[in-house]
Amino acid sequence: MPELPEVEALAEFLREHAVGHAVVGVDVTAFQALKTVDPPVTALAGLLVTGVARHGKFLDVDCDGLHFVTHLARGGWLRWRDDLTGAKPVRPGKGPLAVRVRLSPGEDGRAPGFELTEAGTQKRLAVYVVRDPEDVPGVAGLGPDPLAEDFTPDLLKTIVGGSRAQIKGLLRDQKVIAGIGNAYSDEVLHVAKMSPFKIAGTLTDGQVADLHDAIVSTLRDAVGRARGLAAKDLKSEKKSGLRVHGRTGEACEVCGDTIREVSFADSSLQYCPTCQTGGKPLADRRLSRLLK
Repeated sequence: MPELPEVEALAEFLREHAVGHAVVGVDVTAFQALKTVDPPVTALAGLLVTGVARHGKFLDVDCDGLHFVTHLARGGWLRWRDDLTGAKPVRPGKGPLAVRVRLSPGEDGRAPGFELTEAGTQKRLAVYVVRDPEDVPGVAGLGPDPLAEDFTPDLLKTIVGGSRAQIKGLLRDQKVIAGIGNAYSDEVLHVAKMSPFKIAGTLTDGQVADLHDAIVSTLRDAVGRARGLAAKDLKSEKKSGLRVHGRTGEACEVCGDTIREVSFADSSLQYCPTCQTGGKPLADRRLSRLLK
């Protein structure tokens, strides 16, 4: 699933490659992905791409004041095409292609664009055409952005204070902190040397400060690694940069212990016992807690 660093990198990529082009047309093949009807998607045709922003894990393409906003969900991705001239017409229901955005030709005569694709059977990719990004319910309800200047240790202390939620779940809650998903919450907690099941409201001031540093440094490092890469290379870069997430059974690069996993119905988390849980393994069941 694309998270804050990948979406930020996609936004930077589109700022460089799409801004200044006019929208020639938007072809929707996965009709369930389009969540709005007013304005219609056809209203984008002829508008100039003037900017690209990120809101949490939402990507926002500003087209002369109308906003093409997408959430790539678990199986979605954005694929840039240098030239869509001669591209085969889209066929609804065929293959992973959900949306194609065709842009006006550049000075080289090529007509670029981008495609939104979604793998798997859980079709959750979402596209909105709105006059204001805040008209997207998921954007309007976002918590603070962890890379914003006002995301301070004091703000994080307020967020965790009194919460009975496990810290892993709290970090993933987009209404609490915007942009962190399953992968980077594992990475953040590994850097912070914190159990994923620690109750948020029990954090000391020192632990809050360590967690804040881990959030900011982990995300900034990931954005830095992704910056300048082509959209097609971001997935592999993300995977190669992860230290614990997706690395069950491998050696922790910090201490050498074996990375372990806790599985749930539709997801899993990875952690290092030595770095995060005092050497004790976590029980691998939904309501896991440290083994006594």
